[in-house]
Amino acid sequence: MSYNNNGEPNKTTGQYHSMKGNVVETVGNLTGAQSWQQSGKEEHAQGEAEYKAAQAKGYAEGTIDRLGGKKDAVVGAVTGDRQQEASGNIRQDKGEAQQEINKSA
Repeated sequence: MSYNNNGEPNKTTGQYHSMKGNVVETVGNLTGAQSWQQSGKEEHAQGEAEYKAAQAKGYAEGTIDRLGGKKDAVVGAVTGDRQQEASGNIRQDKGEAQQEINKSA
């Protein structure tokens, strides 16, 4: 996998390598070059794996935000701290949105 500079999986580079692998494999199929076919298949598989790893990471981060936000909102409501409650609700909504974006199909 190609991962970005900080070692984290990245959805964009995963998609790029997946598409590039398809193109290389197609060129190999058209020209009969086995090495291009194999190289394309491998790059496509690595790109798909990176995309899925980034998606799983994003979903997990969304879960952490959602649960942390819910906790803050409840604590704020119980203690009467409206600012903490509001900030918790915002964090919870952000986490839910991140989970939705990174849901596997």
